[in-house]
Amino acid sequence: MEVTNMKQKKEDKLFTRNFVFLILGQITSLFGNYTLKFALSMYVLERTGSASVFAGLMAAAMLPTILLAPFGGMLADRANRRNIMVGLDVVSGITVLAASIVLPFGRDIFVIGVLLVALSVLGAFESPTVQACIPQMLSGDNIVKGNAAVSQVSAVTSLITPFLGSVLYTAFGIGPVLCGAVACFWITAFFECFIRLDWQRPERSAGILAMVKEDFTVSMRFLCREQPGILKLLLLAALVSLFVAGTAVVGLPYLVRTVLGLSAEHYGVMESFMGVAAIAGSVLVGVLASAKKLRLKYLAVVLAVFGLCLIPSGIVFLLPLGALGRYAVLLAMFFICQAGCSFFSTCAISAIQERTPERLMGKVMSYVFTISMCAQPLGQIVYGALFDLFAGNPYWVLLPSGALVCAIGFASAGFFQRLEKG
Repeated sequence: MEVTNMKQKKEDKLFTRNFVFLILGQITSLFGNYTLKFALSMYVLERTGSASVFAGLMAAAMLPTILLAPFGGMLADRANRRNIMVGLDVVSGITVLAASIVLPFGRDIFVIGVLLVALSVLGAFESPTVQACIPQMLSGDNIVKGNAAVSQVSAVTSLITPFLGSVLYTAFGIGPVLCGAVACFWITAFFECFIRLDWQRPERSAGILAMVKEDFTVSMRFLCREQPGILKLLLLAALVSLFVAGTAVVGLPYLVRTVLGLSAEHYGVMESFMGVAAIAGSVLVGVLASAKKLRLKYLAVVLAVFGLCLIPSGIVFLLPLGALGRYAVLLAMFFICQAGCSFFSTCAISAIQERTPERLMGKVMSYVFTISMCAQPLGQIVYGALFDLFAGNPYWVLLPSGALVCAIGFASAGFFQRLEKG
């Protein structure tokens, strides 16, 4: 009985050996990735004088991730996940090292494009694997807490790395930044070597094409017939990503810099607040999970609040307020929106993981990743066109969007209650 209790106590821990090394690896990996991409954007802007060139490179680099992520999920369910992560981070380091060697010999923009595409391909296989590892390492409420911890790491890293990337690039140039990214990837691989995950080699009774067809068929049957609630939650999360990408990623800089005519420093403060909001949302998830008060029905409320915050953001452009007054309202409303988005995504991913069997975890997580990746650029395109169309009257974009998101939130209340009971 004592041995059993000790084993149960060990399983109930959040920061197990495996999860600690996963978090350490995520910290170094995200620092390397974010700092590298920020420095590359500065380098391309300096060389070409066009921000749209780097935006085009990033858009082209997203395509392999969208197309290959489902295959990354299949690999995560058939191979040793620890070995996949170690191998991909080692190869990522080698890829960046090769780019740093080739870059001084000319055609630097082409080299950077190839580097971004290569990292995108590797990321398509790594992201589903990392997400599939969390429910394999943790159980019960610790799955939610684990996802919240990963979200906090990502938010803190995204808050720090723009400043770090600009300082390193200004002081040392692109070469040392590339070498630093190589070190980050290889340190990540080193941490991942200490992760121990159970894995049993599956029997291979068919060719690769037959296995791909079987995996796709099984996962689609699971989502469409056995657990349609997961598919609906996945699509709802993608819809949230579409609105967030449109209103926050595209609309916020446009409103602050173009409509209000404020400085880059004002937008920098806004971005910092958004990073703090993302951290706050994930911390709230962890607190509620620890207190056993986290409920899926809260997600409908989060959606409704998200929509309600967009309405005052539009109304301020109808009121006789100055630029700074409107800026203060936008700052407060979008802070709440960003915190709610972080809360929603962490809870949604955890709910999907808790309802997905281990043998399908990688494939289902890859669908989450793929659909989200598709929704974000779609939201940016749609809202970019809308803000251009209503350039002088942004409330015609914000007010209907707020009303629509509120309606979605209220309409989804019954769905979340049924999903929680199920």
